Amino acid sequence: MKRWDPNGATAVVTGASSGIGRSLTHLLADHGATVIAVARRNGQLSEMLNQWTPKNSGHIIPVTGDVTQKTTHQLIADEVGKIGNRRLDLLVNNAGVGAIGPFAEASPERLRQVMEVNFFAAAELTRTLLPSIIHGRNPVICNIGSVLGHCAVPDKSEYCASKFAMHGWSDSLRCELAGEGVQVTLVSPSTTRSDFFNSLIETDSGTTSKSLGSWSAERVALATLQAIRRRKREVLLSSGGKLLVYTDRLLPGLMNKILKRPRYAKRANAN
Repeated sequence: MKRWDPNGATAVVTGASSGIGRSLTHLLADHGATVIAVARRNGQLSEMLNQWTPKNSGHIIPVTGDVTQKTTHQLIADEVGKIGNRRLDLLVNNAGVGAIGPFAEASPERLRQVMEVNFFAAAELTRTLLPSIIHGRNPVICNIGSVLGHCAVPDKSEYCASKFAMHGWSDSLRCELAGEGVQVTLVSPSTTRSDFFNSLIETDSGTTSKSLGSWSAERVALATLQAIRRRKREVLLSSGGKLLVYTDRLLPGLMNKILKRPRYAKRANAN
């Protein structure tokens, strides 16, 4: 299989102002790609651009906008038309939000907001850009999922649901686009050290998330670029993440017992 080459490629990265998106944007540009970097926070997007030292022939073109809005999708499509002559070689659906807390105590809006950002925005942006992707050079759609899109855990029901949706959609889309020469790569990190936890929805400030190890955003970005270059189908990152997923696949009953929360039973007994 022919490897994907970033040199001279046109790419779109969402959630590019921080974390994995920022690191991946820098990496792609360092390897000669022209990257349309999308984020809703203009200040952080400008900071990301200022932190990058131009190398080779790579470029970063910032686009400020909310990925849940069709107007932003059109802005991105317009930039693709200007830069790549309506040819897009790589789309990275990375933008995401999280929430921590029991489902029963959350508002319906929390579920809808997480799904809108983590799943619907990625799906609809892909739909908008698909004509350009199909005409790309050895094109790849890279969806940033999560190990929690393979094994769900308590207190993150909305986030898990969005990543399971991303997982299923990626698998189906991969089959549909195989005949067009488009590879769909699903990258599933475990906990990533970034400012992701600073903007959780309906979550108490200072709330942390337990995990079996974590990776830096830079390390995740490197692994993601490697998966894209090799046009991989799917990659699970971190030993802790793999342990969680494979234990759930082989011993689902045991994993259910490990993750089970007695919280509501205790409340009922107390009443």
